[in-house]
Amino acid sequence: MKLYGYFRSSASYRVRIALNLKGLAYEQASVQLSRGGGEQFAPAFRKLNPQSLVPVLQDGERLLTQSLAIIEYLDEIHPKPPLLPTTPETRARVRSLALIVACEIHPLNNLRVLNYLTGPMGLGSDARQAWYCHWIAEGLGALEARLAAERETGTFCHGDTPGLADCCLVPQLANARRFKCDLSPYPTLLAIETNCQALEAFQLAAPGRQPDAE
Repeated sequence: MKLYGYFRSSASYRVRIALNLKGLAYEQASVQLSRGGGEQFAPAFRKLNPQSLVPVLQDGERLLTQSLAIIEYLDEIHPKPPLLPTTPETRARVRSLALIVACEIHPLNNLRVLNYLTGPMGLGSDARQAWYCHWIAEGLGALEARLAAERETGTFCHGDTPGLADCCLVPQLANARRFKCDLSPYPTLLAIETNCQALEAFQLAAPGRQPDAE
């Protein structure tokens, strides 16, 4: 397998965690999102993903896009260890936690959105920062409320083994720190993150450990 990604991309980070949790070997191909106008817009990469987004996972002749779809694909073809629980209701819970990050926080704070704010929209860096941290607070606040209250929460987002929701949570917290957002209101999230970071699968997936890290 070959993973086209970028060391700082939280979506790529999610997939790296999943691959590591599964114990799967993979080759990395760096797509520099901020160099020379962005390699993701080059014709060669557009052939891999017309959206010009990372990650892309190549598995043989198959090209897969969208991080959560990739992770669920990996979970289906390599079911051990599972990243989703066994019952429909618990699987729905884990997916809903993951989607708070992947659908409600990340799209509003993605690089292309931030670049549009400071480019065509003409906003300054202070407004860009306020935008970023506002949506972090909206999303992480909801996630904290749920994980603190729901009995299914354990050492990790769901029970005592890491899964899909943890693959999404840890990269989002890393991005929030990079943008200097206040994470003190989220003790449950931080406790789960600490448990995740004790595992080699998460450590090896960290942005600073990637071959294209700057």
